[in-house]
Amino acid sequence: MENFIFSVNATLPLFLVILLGWYLNRIGMLTDGFCKAGNQYVFNVALPISLFLSIAKMDLYSDFDPFFCLFCFLSTTIFFLGIWAVTSLVMKDKTMVGAFSQAAARSSAAILGVALAVNIYGDSGMVPMMIVAAVPFFNIYAVLILSFSPHVDENGALLQEETANGMKAVKKACLNVLKNPIILGIVAGIPFALLKIPLPTLAVSTLNMVGGTASPVALLVVGASFSGGEALKKWKPAAVATFIKLFVLPAIFLPIAAALGFRNSQMVAILIMCGSPTTVACYIMAKNMKNDGVLTSNVVVLATLFSSVSITLWLFLLKNFALI
Repeated sequence: MENFIFSVNATLPLFLVILLGWYLNRIGMLTDGFCKAGNQYVFNVALPISLFLSIAKMDLYSDFDPFFCLFCFLSTTIFFLGIWAVTSLVMKDKTMVGAFSQAAARSSAAILGVALAVNIYGDSGMVPMMIVAAVPFFNIYAVLILSFSPHVDENGALLQEETANGMKAVKKACLNVLKNPIILGIVAGIPFALLKIPLPTLAVSTLNMVGGTASPVALLVVGASFSGGEALKKWKPAAVATFIKLFVLPAIFLPIAAALGFRNSQMVAILIMCGSPTTVACYIMAKNMKNDGVLTSNVVVLATLFSSVSITLWLFLLKNFALI
């Protein structure tokens, strides 16, 4: 019961902020103009700054466990690229491939991971190592998937110019990856982490304030942009992506982790990496990179809503088998 209450307290506020955004849009306070500007602000400013600061402040040398980090990196690579490959083959509507693949794979690891580990063990344990080894690649793989998947316009129609010239499209996608603000934020933070370069207090405070706006603004935008009619059309792929995110990935990777000898906070970190709800940043990236924003917002809402149940279930099973 304690873990269920914690899970509800961790995930329900996110859902309530989404609901607030929806309500404020319905009464005319959060307009379409706000949603467009909010999308661009989070994508180009707040989220890159948040990622830069997270990377720059990481201690890459404390309690470093190469085997655990390698497992997190390889698992991230397998489930991102694996979902993308399978989705590309079986999904009939190719305009949803990028959004579905990203949303089914990408977790809110950095948001929920440390909080959950502290709630169980009293400290963050191995969660920071998981964040170092996996979260940057969440963003990198998401950019790659969204860049190389079919792009759509504001109405969800396939952009013909994206498919007109194969090599030209590939070159354009590669250039977009290199120029992507998310990638630039991660790359900018790496030297500070590797060389242990301290950031001035004034800079940290300012960047914290700006980066801290990424999640709340994004949640409001998801709610304000939520369209009931469009959402109903895509509830089936959204439900499938949510099921993969919350149940299939943990069911595959938690037993592998247990067989490899990972225990306690390592298993909690791996659970968060695989089974925490789809991050709201997925919607911001999908929308700004010409992918299916409606499908992505549906997955964010569903995964956030049901994650309190799924995370509690996985914690119960891990405790029952004496893995945590």
